[in-house]
Amino acid sequence: MSRARIQELIKDGCVNLDGKILTSASLKLRGGEVLTLEVPDPKPTILRAENIPLDIIYEDEELLVINKAAGMVVHPGAGNYDGTLVNALLYHCKDNLSGIGGVERPGIVHRLDKDTSGLMIVAKTDHAHQSLSAQLADRTLSRVYHAIVLGVPMPLKGKVDKPIGRSPSNRLKMSVKGRASREAITFYKVLQDIRGDFSLVECKLQTGRTHQIRVHMQSIGYPLIGDPLYGPQRNILESKINKSVEHIDNKEYIMNFDRQALHAGFISFSHPVTGKIMDFACDMPEDMAQLLKNLNK
Repeated sequence: MSRARIQELIKDGCVNLDGKILTSASLKLRGGEVLTLEVPDPKPTILRAENIPLDIIYEDEELLVINKAAGMVVHPGAGNYDGTLVNALLYHCKDNLSGIGGVERPGIVHRLDKDTSGLMIVAKTDHAHQSLSAQLADRTLSRVYHAIVLGVPMPLKGKVDKPIGRSPSNRLKMSVKGRASREAITFYKVLQDIRGDFSLVECKLQTGRTHQIRVHMQSIGYPLIGDPLYGPQRNILESKINKSVEHIDNKEYIMNFDRQALHAGFISFSHPVTGKIMDFACDMPEDMAQLLKNLNK
């Protein structure tokens, strides 16, 4: 189970310490205590199954690998109760989704931001969910992203090791100077230097914090094109475009690119049942491919 799920169970009174309900997740143990955890049955979901097309790269009895489109929210929440990936999965998989997260049939092992495209794994069984979550935790599940950024990172290959937490000034943002920061490590490599003004960068996650690549690239001075939270200031982006790009239509496309230019292009993991290493890759979507093309003109 995830750390957040354990904390939730403590809050709900599902953990006993020496026969008494544990009320604080921060209590320090001395040693010798007996902890008992009672995991309740998954709560029935009230979410609606919706017939939304999915780009399914792979599927078997245990899991699916999906190429999520940019603009699709993964899990329902405030303001997004319909049209999400979970709504689509409930329709496609019927009752065959893991309930390990505490709600019946969610299946979500890891997430992508709404406007990040690319590969995601979905668990159909609790066994698959446990196995894949364990691989996330021990970092044997590998994820590689492609990002288009302002500027060219120096050195061309490197490691960003900066803890990430909630921004103290904006609750919608994460920050390397945030509250309750947790370890966050991103490895990057420049794949294409576009006249020294822009670049295509490969990013590999060692940890999986919220907005990690977006925050890390911004923190070292190379924000993602189109990122509404961490992207370059408009006047700086416009100055670079005017210097580097000639055709007016190409300039407008770049200036008006309306999502972070980030795509989860590769994922690798061990199959929960067979143990076989599973590798999947998918090309950048059309909007990012067009952005790269326009930057190169």
